[in-house]
Amino acid sequence: MPTQLLDSIPLPVLALGTVIIVLVALEVGFRLGCWRRIRSSSEDAALGGVVGATLGLLAFLLAFTFGMAASRFEDRRQVLLEEVNLLGDSFLRADFIGEPHRSAVRRLLQEYVEARLDAVRNGDLALAVQRSEQLHQEIWSHVVAMGTADPSSEMKALFVDSMNAVISTHTKRLVVARNRIPSTIWLALYAMTILAMATVGYQSGVSGPRRSAAMPTLALTFSIVIALIADLDRPLQGLLRVDQQAMVDLQHTMATSP
Repeated sequence: MPTQLLDSIPLPVLALGTVIIVLVALEVGFRLGCWRRIRSSSEDAALGGVVGATLGLLAFLLAFTFGMAASRFEDRRQVLLEEVNLLGDSFLRADFIGEPHRSAVRRLLQEYVEARLDAVRNGDLALAVQRSEQLHQEIWSHVVAMGTADPSSEMKALFVDSMNAVISTHTKRLVVARNRIPSTIWLALYAMTILAMATVGYQSGVSGPRRSAAMPTLALTFSIVIALIADLDRPLQGLLRVDQQAMVDLQHTMATSP
């Protein structure tokens, strides 16, 4: 998976760092507002509209980015279910082929499911991709061998079709996993957040010498949303992961199949 702008930062650190960044932006804006209030008090009327517009634009960008992350999360869930169904079909259709290919293919499909689950458990996508593609080659060698022996068998053709679909879905799943929120959007999101929070702090400083009690709540709220977006955007990290129970159930079914 290509490294994104924030991938090297653990999610708890990212969430805490975002809170700190927002609080610093609020404090800097507040101090600038206090400095400006001492010299001029003519900005109060105009500032409300500026702050409202800035927060509105930030909310729009947050909603847009959250929508992107949620859509990608749903895509990962759908492609997982598709892959589970295709692997299950391939495992059942392996009964149509003769020995020694039948036993070897069923064993390789079980190893394939295990490799998919290991990728989620260990968070090592590169290793899982390497192992999956190796298993593709091993299974395909059996497909070629039995196709050469009996190219006209319709039952074997069904198995070949299902294996083609499994390999195609592997590519699809990789594309979905690598389809992340672009770094440019992350930069824009953090820049907008800093500017918006600084503007809110500036308004508070211009309005009076005391900080608003709502400022920490505002900082925490926006930080939680940004951390949630980052969690959704990381397929193999964080609390929000696609449930692998369907793949676990398939593994159990394969292991108990006669």
